[in-house]
Amino acid sequence: MIVIGIETSCDETSVGIVRDGIDLLACKTASSMDIHAQYGGVVPELAAREHIQAITPTLEAAFTQANLTWKDIDAISVTYGAGLGGSLLVGVMTARTLAITQHKPLYAVNHVEGHIYANFLTKTGLEGFILPQKQPEFPLLGLIVSGGHSQLVIWRDHFEYTLLGQTHDDAIGEAFDKVAKILGLPYPGGPSIAKQAEAGDPYAYNFPKAKLQAKYDYSYSGVKTAVLRAAQKVIGKDHTFPSFELQHHLSDMQKADIAASFQRIAVETVVDKTIQAFEEFQPRSVVIGGGVAASQELRKQLAERLPVDIEYTDPKLCTDNGAMIATLGFFHIQKGRPAADPYSLDIKPNLSM
Repeated sequence: MIVIGIETSCDETSVGIVRDGIDLLACKTASSMDIHAQYGGVVPELAAREHIQAITPTLEAAFTQANLTWKDIDAISVTYGAGLGGSLLVGVMTARTLAITQHKPLYAVNHVEGHIYANFLTKTGLEGFILPQKQPEFPLLGLIVSGGHSQLVIWRDHFEYTLLGQTHDDAIGEAFDKVAKILGLPYPGGPSIAKQAEAGDPYAYNFPKAKLQAKYDYSYSGVKTAVLRAAQKVIGKDHTFPSFELQHHLSDMQKADIAASFQRIAVETVVDKTIQAFEEFQPRSVVIGGGVAASQELRKQLAERLPVDIEYTDPKLCTDNGAMIATLGFFHIQKGRPAADPYSLDIKPNLSM
């Protein structure tokens, strides 16, 4: 069973081709991040325009990489939510058109679930990918951490899961972006803060962790404000000093200490909950997905605190990609879930798990 996956939920146009939900045959991604970096974040209208320009070349590149044609494809899988409306529309309309013209069944999948399914890919003939040795086992504890999502989920089987907790405000990736902006570091914030933190002391500042009534929920608004106040204080200013001016007054060492301390606390916030859930549910596997899953700090803290080993997927499969969508599509088929109607499938920007 060979499935092609189309992912256009945000700023990356990606196409993946996967065999039997385990073998990665192709993964091609066109990113418009450089354009959005000029604005300090994703501009939805620009993202949609870039998807329109990139979708056909990306499809062609994936077929070339896999050395396949449409005759070899058994089904099409596409992200129909969650995400930016204009971006999702490009992918869904492309997939609908291809399903009709190529006479292939179409499966509409949840982008957030897809991040976990990147971990089910364990084989590839492609160079430059380092994949897990085996697929995760159920029950499965999944931590999804990205710019738009921060969720902790327990899976009993494919598509049988319980959402344990999620953020009350910013996703962890958003918090990294906003703190990076305070420090004058480039977008996206995660990699920028990680690089700056290398020269800093992660214990220079003891930023707070939110204490919430719901056991597995978390919040980043408090620590984000604490970073702002610390930056103002260290340069001798009060709370009225504009945040956008701070970068010009902070030294490189001050930025490094704040970045390292924030990164430690931001990651500890989700790791604490993950350890707590592991102790309660005793899953057979723990996996992480989403752009922040590529964070070395997150991987280090989990390795130090979890009593089981985690096999991480390749960092290239942590960010939005078509391979995870193709893999999830395969399991839709395997579990007998219904195909979508290519004449009526609509997007769901606010789709939840």
